[in-house]
Amino acid sequence: MALALRRARLPLQRLAQHGRCMSVIPSSGLRERLVEIMPEKQAALKKMKQEHGYKIVDKVTIDQLIGGARSIKSMLWETSLLDPVEGIRFRGYSIPELQEKLPSKFGDASQGEPTPEALLWLLLTNEIPTKAQADSLTAELHARAKLPPHVEEMIRAFPKGMHPMTQLSSAILALQTESVFASEYAKGTPKTKYWEHTYEDMMNLLARLPEISAIIYRCTYFDGKVRPYDTSEDYSGNFCQMLGLDDEGFKELMRLYIVIHSDHEGGNASAHTCHLVGSTLSDPYLSLSACMNALAGPLHGLANQEVLGWLLGLQATLKEQGKPVTPETITEFAWDTLNAGKVIPGYGHAVLRKTDPRYTCQREFALKHLPNDPLFHLVNTVYEVMPGVLTEHGKTKNPYPNVDSHSGVLLKYYGFDQYDYYTVLFGVGRAYGVLAQLFWDRALGLPLERPKSVTSAWLEDFIKNNPEGLK
Repeated sequence: MALALRRARLPLQRLAQHGRCMSVIPSSGLRERLVEIMPEKQAALKKMKQEHGYKIVDKVTIDQLIGGARSIKSMLWETSLLDPVEGIRFRGYSIPELQEKLPSKFGDASQGEPTPEALLWLLLTNEIPTKAQADSLTAELHARAKLPPHVEEMIRAFPKGMHPMTQLSSAILALQTESVFASEYAKGTPKTKYWEHTYEDMMNLLARLPEISAIIYRCTYFDGKVRPYDTSEDYSGNFCQMLGLDDEGFKELMRLYIVIHSDHEGGNASAHTCHLVGSTLSDPYLSLSACMNALAGPLHGLANQEVLGWLLGLQATLKEQGKPVTPETITEFAWDTLNAGKVIPGYGHAVLRKTDPRYTCQREFALKHLPNDPLFHLVNTVYEVMPGVLTEHGKTKNPYPNVDSHSGVLLKYYGFDQYDYYTVLFGVGRAYGVLAQLFWDRALGLPLERPKSVTSAWLEDFIKNNPEGLK
């Protein structure tokens, strides 16, 4: 397990090992000077936050300005809204309501999980589609799915050890040769036509992601052979069979997985990145590739494999110690983790102040499909005790689990234990939400995003001239 999780870091290690030896490069003194000045700068910023963070600067506090603009309402995002207590709503519908109303592969919602195709219709139109409308969208995506030869050739030429997310981002960039938006913009298309070209790129991109992702998976972990594209399946079913996973339960999981990972309002890093890059009129290929780079960060999409690593480490530790999985043993392990200065991965959220509904629906899926799985029993027991432990610990605003707490457990149950690849699955889902919004960015003519930044020196002058901040 530890070796699998370390694979993501290998390229950087290799760069350090096989790049130029630092000892033969003459020092300019720059690095040493930076080491000298950093502590003073770090201390000054910390002091500013502690003493003046509450003060208002042009409608935001200094804390918000320094702290990543968290929770500042400054972006229009049509497709979803995240409420701190209610959780995510897609076009006004909660996840349980999506499961109740959106058509499934097999018919109405009661017969299975909602399909990504049905969700895409909702995200774009604000309307619940009929089964016939969802099926017509499946057919349209299948018709657009053919990859240009150079993309597959490039993926197969990637060096062994390249992280799957690096491959995905690069493959999306390589697809940019197919961009209708870029081609038509170069011809001088009017602004009123931007939405049409964005639609073409959006649909082509979504259609081709399964095969791109499947080639990456089969080349990275297996013999590189990918099963032929199967238009008799829906979007998720075809994706799964190209991955080499035919289990019907896994196909149902992937339908749910793509839907719940598709959108989480516009302020999260991957969604915001797509919106920001798209606002420059970069085409959807460039915008989605940038989105995937943000998703690949350990503080964002990469967190799902971190959670699974922690859970497997917990499971192994209890086994070595001869201890059963009980609330008492989990509590003990949690406190050992926290007292060692480490975090409990998969708990807490930047916005949510309750259990993530995406966690809850995955838990319900597990109760239905894998109620006796030992790893599910473990994560369920963690769920029983962790909010109380974290509340007592007192250093987290939200002691409840987020989406990453459960997804790896479900994937592993179906034999999908290539942990470095999990974020690619997240990326396929996230593409639905960010590309739907990018369509509306162009349809509504939203402008170039350009917030105002200030320097630390500017803040120091502001505090000096406005000791109480602005009223």
